[in-house]
Amino acid sequence: MKSKQAIVVGLGQFGMSLSRALTAEGVEVLCVDLRKDRVQQASEFAAQAICLDATDADAMSGLSPGTRDICVCAIGEESREGSILVTALLRQLGAPRVVARAIDDLLARILTMVGAHEVVNPERAFGERYARRLAHTGILDEIPLGRDLVVSELRVRPVMAGRTLADLGLPRRFGITVLGVRTDDAGHDALLLPDPHRALRESDTLVIVGRPGVAQRVVEEW
Repeated sequence: MKSKQAIVVGLGQFGMSLSRALTAEGVEVLCVDLRKDRVQQASEFAAQAICLDATDADAMSGLSPGTRDICVCAIGEESREGSILVTALLRQLGAPRVVARAIDDLLARILTMVGAHEVVNPERAFGERYARRLAHTGILDEIPLGRDLVVSELRVRPVMAGRTLADLGLPRRFGITVLGVRTDDAGHDALLLPDPHRALRESDTLVIVGRPGVAQRVVEEW
């Protein structure tokens, strides 16, 4: 099976972390930045790392963005103009999927107007997710699935410990589906398929999917 190919333009903290994570997922990543030190750092793990001006149409054309599965403009706050130009250029060069990083709502609207298929604000997304974790200590993480569903990782409440999923009746009571149970067995973290007859431990966490706010409701009621 052919590996996915991606271009990541801009190797700040977000772009570097994204490139490293994509590489760990088996994606062939081509990293692009003007700063040689960043390119050298990325070359230690990425399939390829190139130092060039991504706003130069001829230089970018040579990278064949139209043949890549994903092209990410991760420039962000370093250059709003550069972010807009690179996003537009990637679309003009035929990139099938362009993801652009925005630092505020105005830039997000402009990036959408010039052709970004998806606009992300990683700082805002992390802040919102971490705020939920701080406000509701039983919730470890949440990932939205569109507008209507959220995947949540929830600590097993004390009242749940020693009981089985069949006993708890979570789908009936809260309208949630348990996707898995994360457990630390003999020092090894493992995600298990949900076993309706396995007694839960207080050290376990549940990976659930449901409507927004349902994890908070579980925490509040239990």
